Amino acid sequence: MPRAIAVLNAGSSSLKFSIYRDEAGADLAAIVRGQLDGLYGRSRFQAKNAAGRPIASHEWKEGVNLGHDGAIKHLLNWLEGGALPDLPLAAVGHRVVHGALKYFSPMRVNAEVIRKLEDLIPLAPLHQPHNLIAIHVLNQEFPGVPQVACFDTAFHRTQPEEAQRLAIPERYHQKGVRRYGFHGLSYEYITSRLPEMGLNSARVIVAHLGNGCSLCAIKDGRSAATTMGFSPLDGPPMGTRCGSIDPGVLLYLMEHEKLEAKAIEHLLYHESGLLAVSGISSDMRTLLASDDARAAEAISLFVYRVGREIGSLAAALGGVDAIIFTGGIGEHATSVRARIVEGASWLGLALDRDANDAGGPKISQPGPVSAWVVPTDEEIVIARHTRDLIDRG
Repeated sequence: MPRAIAVLNAGSSSLKFSIYRDEAGADLAAIVRGQLDGLYGRSRFQAKNAAGRPIASHEWKEGVNLGHDGAIKHLLNWLEGGALPDLPLAAVGHRVVHGALKYFSPMRVNAEVIRKLEDLIPLAPLHQPHNLIAIHVLNQEFPGVPQVACFDTAFHRTQPEEAQRLAIPERYHQKGVRRYGFHGLSYEYITSRLPEMGLNSARVIVAHLGNGCSLCAIKDGRSAATTMGFSPLDGPPMGTRCGSIDPGVLLYLMEHEKLEAKAIEHLLYHESGLLAVSGISSDMRTLLASDDARAAEAISLFVYRVGREIGSLAAALGGVDAIIFTGGIGEHATSVRARIVEGASWLGLALDRDANDAGGPKISQPGPVSAWVVPTDEEIVIARHTRDLIDRG
């Protein structure tokens, strides 16, 4: 009997969702996609069908604090109101940011798993609580529906120990203070696409560039190194996150600016990155459309830092055969891609301008290293894991 599998991806102020039709003998087929954003400001709801046509939308008044629990309840009410005709909800899959060392494969959610995931909140305080809210609300509203947690950190567990180790005393390392890496579900999807590009055994650098940014070195389909570490702050500068920063800066802010931990956390996560450098916006689209010199400075810094990370990951791989761009900036910011590829010409990479302007998929000229644009799809990865796990019982 055909059934529905739902996927929820709870961000810091948004909730993305996808609904898939699951039928024996057929691939999972997305029938509805959408999101609720501005959950702590001006909240908006949008849903589209499989063809990408809008089928529902709603915008709340300014000042309505919908929050994650309100967003999930609105979504469930909408689904129960007829969005899933004749398709029983078989399971719900969740993106969970942190699995630490406890979880490196998808897990069926139960009370014990929830308790352990709550213990990991200090490792991802701005993300993990929202992931867990979605699970709690579903437990209340649909207590009999299986839920599956899929972890953003899991893909990177294949990295060698030296790639995960921080140079700190062993007592902290044993308590979990180490490099984890994130965006793993995105990298898992891109890795699944490598064979069709003839890159399944290649040395590949994937650049997931969006409001949050990281790069990953993949060798033989496995994560070898990545730019994010203990937290989602490391690597190139992001929309509002600082990227890599000298720890001495934090000591200076504490001692001389008298900033406490919460103030530093807010500074690093919400006041830094492209927003801080430009003074205009955290959105690359806005910066690219601006003629303000500060916007140009922020874009140049971003391109420069991504280029440095490519060099580092190429060294970790012992060479590179391909670079793949994904994420909002990676998929859509044509001029940013061009500058990054041109900056990597030392690798033997040459940009095909017409192909890049057309969005790829291959955007490089023939040579020893190729460049590609591949839209990511974290939700289908979660849906597949969810289906496989509940089918195995």
